[in-house]
Amino acid sequence: NTTGFKRDKAVFQDLLYQINRQPGGLSTQNSELPSGLQLGTGVRVVGTVKQFSQGNLQITEQPLDMAINGRGFLQILLPDGQIAYTRDGQFQLNVNGDVVNPDGYLLEPAINVPNNATNITIGTDGTVTAITDDQAAPVNVGQITLVDFINPQGLQAIGNNLFKETISSGNPIEGQAGLLGLGTIEQGSLEASNVEVVEELVNMITTQRAYEMNSKVVSTADQMLQFITNNIG
Repeated sequence: NTTGFKRDKAVFQDLLYQINRQPGGLSTQNSELPSGLQLGTGVRVVGTVKQFSQGNLQITEQPLDMAINGRGFLQILLPDGQIAYTRDGQFQLNVNGDVVNPDGYLLEPAINVPNNATNITIGTDGTVTAITDDQAAPVNVGQITLVDFINPQGLQAIGNNLFKETISSGNPIEGQAGLLGLGTIEQGSLEASNVEVVEELVNMITTQRAYEMNSKVVSTADQMLQFITNNIG
């Protein structure tokens, strides 16, 4: 149950057909046949598509955990200066007070929390405030923004729950959480994987049974061929 994980869907395409009889052809009695005879030669995987449906929100009560409720991605600054995108909202502070992900990569835009902060609050719009020892009123320490894409399925997965933009995904569209169709940020929560375990188990059992049936068909065909060969011989 990886935080923010999005399931993949395989896209299949059938292979060339072996045409034994064309539709509308003539039979041996010179009558027109209403249907043809085409034998398939199997299928192949032509692509995989990320399913960015919403996962369930799990309450953690950790102040730097944040879940996106709706559309959008958080931005992560990679060591090489490029920006990656994620739905994984697990964050913590480094020695400098910067908000970083579990790999130590900075959240973008950067958020720096004073070392004397006693309480951190993240609003649903992404506003980050902190209460410090020397000031009772909350101090604004940064603004978390979200980005969206015209075609999120076109993003390139690079591991560690991170994605990069591609030509297919389009350019990132940045905005404030809760506006322009973007989701809200829920502090103290994490988005669970959108994989439905029960559904996947049922699919796995169905696939296993289909494989077993196909294996039995092949085995029976071999036995029939062996029987015929032995009797002819």
